[in-house]
Amino acid sequence: MAWNLDSDRPIYAQLLEVMQFRIISGQYKSGTKIPSVRELAAEAGVNPNTMQKALTELERSGLVMALRTSGRIVTEDENMIRETRNKLAQEQICEFIDRMKKLGFEKEEIVELLTRTGGEKHE
Repeated sequence: MAWNLDSDRPIYAQLLEVMQFRIISGQYKSGTKIPSVRELAAEAGVNPNTMQKALTELERSGLVMALRTSGRIVTEDENMIRETRNKLAQEQICEFIDRMKKLGFEKEEIVELLTRTGGEKHE
């Protein structure tokens, strides 16, 4: 997931989402060290303080742990990673359903559309 940030939402929240995605997708594997605040901030093109805020939130959630002198590592708790993945997927599904209902679709129509387009490649 690229750092496609927009001005409609807080930047730190978007940074948090990208980092969560990188962890749950396995880009940052369980138990591995993640890049430093400065490296991540430079990569994302944001102020290091903003990146620090996002990483602090990741620590609070338990997905990453701070090591005293050697940065941060991704949790080794595979259950936590799986639960976070499922929670984020559920949020995406709910947002999708809400948008479809605003377009006037009923539940059955949404299911039919999903079934019809489920096998197609989407990007």
